[in-house]
Amino acid sequence: MLIITHLSKRHPRAARPVFSALDLAVAAGEVVALIGESGVGKSTLLNCIAGLEPADAGSILIGPAAADIVHLDEAARAALRASAIGFVFQAFHVLPTLTVAQNVAVPLLLSRVPLHDHAPRIESLLARVGLAGFGARWPATLSGGELQRVAIARALVHRPALILADEPTGNLDPRTADEVLALLLERVREQNASALIVTHSQHVAQRCDRILTLTPEGLE
Repeated sequence: MLIITHLSKRHPRAARPVFSALDLAVAAGEVVALIGESGVGKSTLLNCIAGLEPADAGSILIGPAAADIVHLDEAARAALRASAIGFVFQAFHVLPTLTVAQNVAVPLLLSRVPLHDHAPRIESLLARVGLAGFGARWPATLSGGELQRVAIARALVHRPALILADEPTGNLDPRTADEVLALLLERVREQNASALIVTHSQHVAQRCDRILTLTPEGLE
C-alpha cells in the first residue's frame, strides 16, 4: 500500500538534505512505527508522503493503483489524499464548529462518497470506536481520549489504503493512550490498510509490527 523509492528532500538554504535516497515499503495490514530524534525529519517525511510538501527526487506509490504522489499535479494529489489517505494527529484537529458526526463525515464529502452512504458508515464506525450515540455532540463536550477516537473514526471512515499518524497518543494520559493505540491498530488491521506511525514513545513503537529509525544517514 506504500512504496517509497530513493526519496530525497532538502530545505532551501539547508546545509544538508533532510533525508536522501530513502527506500520504504509498507504492506497491506502492516503497521510500522517511525522513530528518531526531534528535528530529524519524521514529520517532513509524512508530509511528503501525503503530498503536502514536495519531494526533490524519488517516488511514493500509494494504494492498490500505485499512484505516484510525487509526480502528480496539485489537483491529482488532493484527490489522492481524499480517497486513499487518512490522517491522525497529536493535536486531534477536530473542528469545533462541527458535531462529531459532521467531523467524521468530512473525508466522505472530500472523496465524494454518495450521501446516502454517510450515515450508516458514520454510525457504524462511531460504534466501533466506542462512541455510539455521540454523533450529535459537540467537540467541546468531549475528553481528550474521546476527541482522538473521533479523529480515528474520521481517518478511517472513507476506507483509505494508507493511514499516517503523527504522535497520535502524545497528548493523552498513559491509560487513554493505550486504549486509543489499541483501537487504532485494531481498526487499521480490520480494514487491511497500511499505517505509518511517527512516535517518540518506545511503548507505542513496540506495539507496531515493525520499527524503523530515521537518522541523518537514512532509515535503519
